[in-house]
Amino acid sequence: MALMTADMQTKLVSLLISEGLVSKSVLEDVKQAATTANKPLIVLLNERGIVDDELLTHAIAQVSGVPYVNLTNSVIDQNILGLLPEDIAERFMAVPLAEIQNRLAVAMIDANNVQAVDYLANRIQRPLKVFMASEVGVRHVLDQYKTDLSSVGEAAEASQVEASQESNRGVKTIVQDSPISKALSTILEYAVKSRASDVHIEPLENALKIRCRIDGMLREIMQLPKSIEPALISRIKILSNLKIDEHRIPQDGQFTVKIGEKEVDLRIAISPVIWGEQVVIRLLDKSGNTFDIEELGFTGRSLRAIRKGIKKPNGMILASGPTGSGKTTTLYALIKEIKNDTINIVTLEDPVEYKMDGVNQIQVNSEIGLTFASGLRSILRQDPNVVMVGEIRDSETANLAVQAALTGHLVFSTLHTNSAAGVLPRLLDMGVEPFLIASTVNTIIGQRLVRRIDKKRETYQSNPIETQNIMATVGHLLPKTPEDVERISKDLGYKDLPLSGQSAYTLVRGVESATSKGYSGRIGLHEVMDVTQEIQSLIVAHATSAEIQRKAQEQGMVTMRQDGYLKVLQGITTLEEVNRVTSDTA
Repeated sequence: MALMTADMQTKLVSLLISEGLVSKSVLEDVKQAATTANKPLIVLLNERGIVDDELLTHAIAQVSGVPYVNLTNSVIDQNILGLLPEDIAERFMAVPLAEIQNRLAVAMIDANNVQAVDYLANRIQRPLKVFMASEVGVRHVLDQYKTDLSSVGEAAEASQVEASQESNRGVKTIVQDSPISKALSTILEYAVKSRASDVHIEPLENALKIRCRIDGMLREIMQLPKSIEPALISRIKILSNLKIDEHRIPQDGQFTVKIGEKEVDLRIAISPVIWGEQVVIRLLDKSGNTFDIEELGFTGRSLRAIRKGIKKPNGMILASGPTGSGKTTTLYALIKEIKNDTINIVTLEDPVEYKMDGVNQIQVNSEIGLTFASGLRSILRQDPNVVMVGEIRDSETANLAVQAALTGHLVFSTLHTNSAAGVLPRLLDMGVEPFLIASTVNTIIGQRLVRRIDKKRETYQSNPIETQNIMATVGHLLPKTPEDVERISKDLGYKDLPLSGQSAYTLVRGVESATSKGYSGRIGLHEVMDVTQEIQSLIVAHATSAEIQRKAQEQGMVTMRQDGYLKVLQGITTLEEVNRVTSDTA
């Protein structure tokens, strides 16, 4: 925590009270305790959890006249980190952020320490632009020194020398003895600390490209020499128990790594491509998901419709959306919602992504004949109350799932369609009879994932086109009068919705910087269709998905795009994000 003069501390106390962050009576108590314990007031405020560390740092920066930066989710370029040696950074609790007009932007805990700032400027021989950051934020960046991707390049060079000197030893021996293991560990460590969901290792004609998918967007992190490709791919195959001498057909595997205190499951998919073998590594952080249905973004009408569907003793709950839209995570959240000792829950997955206590999970293995269809037949002989089928891919699985729902089971599954209404014609295409669909499907969930706005944000007024889009999409849902605000906000599940028909709306966007793209994390956009009697009649009559969608909206369903625009008005995401992921559902 930054050191403060008596005058600055007085200003800080006034700011905390005026902003409503702490009451005057609580502050007096803490002041007295600080005097007794001979501790600074701000240290005691932080220790007792009265004021959040980031908020306190932001307030101190404000009274000190120093710009503040939140680093808790920032990923700093390794070239920038290299401008300030790690030992110096740790000694002064100061980290480099970016180069700004020939000055180096540096974040420090104690940004008012003039001697430290002068020393750092002399040490790196250039002027500084100083920011204030919390200790948690600075340590988050210091951890990234330990994930220096330049070591991957060094390992690559070492492995090239080793390979050329001992080419007769073969790939497997080189893999065991070379620095490739360290290179792979460093790439995976960087991916975990960057909150990446996937790592793509892609062979080019003359290089090996490494990309990470962070918050749903792929970005290149480095390129490696082409010569290390065989050793790196073989290392991954060995860890995944795959055949290292098989290069002609795709292979799938998995293994687990421990990075810091986190245990991360890795799903490996290897495919032959024109310049070699492509590897996609899916990272599943065991500690990072609570499977709380409300934290996934379900709210209001959608949440009520889901809870109504899962309370029924039998029938089908189906989640739809493209690959990577969070369908499986939603099903796990539903299972967590209903899980208890009185029911038997059995799942059939390919692969088992998350291990959940109290649930009997089965891994599909088509090589030995354990498919979704054959596994489902076996499951139904195990006296289940609830069955989860990872994905309905063919007519045999679809018909078996429907039969399971008809015979008293609650069935959860996923399909790949653009919208909730598109699920019903898709089942028809798979050969399921319309009357069976109508009588078994309880609830359908359509979903997408959008990026959340980062904590560092700014407000702005919507322009005429944005205002027109908001009105066209959710204008009829918004309250018309101030008296309607509380009722409609509660019905839709949002706080203090703005009135319909305004000339402009107050929106929020993230502040882009060298450390952030303006987004951090993701949240779901959902539409939840309750299959009512009217919709059942449309299904039996072979209605189109557009007709079913129209009827569901008449009955109060909030579409994915509408859910997205309402989240925009709440300052959760941006119009650009919602339009990007829902362009095929409009």
